[in-house]
Amino acid sequence: MKIRVGAAVVFSLACAAINAMAQSGDVERGERTFNQQCKLCHTVEKGGANKVGPNLFGMFGRKAGTAEGFSFSSAMQKSGIAWDDKTLAEYLADPKNRLPGGKMVYMGLKNQDQLADVIAYLKKATQ
Repeated sequence: MKIRVGAAVVFSLACAAINAMAQSGDVERGERTFNQQCKLCHTVEKGGANKVGPNLFGMFGRKAGTAEGFSFSSAMQKSGIAWDDKTLAEYLADPKNRLPGGKMVYMGLKNQDQLADVIAYLKKATQ
């Protein structure tokens, strides 16, 4: 029982840290990181093209695997993920482990500051 309570506390603290991290990111640094690591596969502007990955405009609050005109993996479509700061941070940190069977070929954004910056940029650029 103590192990479960301890795990729940650790999980809660990790979630709080992810939320705080996403809210504290730097938009300009996030744009630079996005341009270096994400732009090859994704666009962010309204009406932007789908590339190797989907256009990300309007992603926050949207159910994963539902962006119009992109062929998502069944894993993404069945994931039940709704994109917000927390789910995006978890996914971008380690896409293959967060969503086995997904199509995204990216090793993950391990640097927590860069992760917060990219999320801050995406929140601004995709609204």
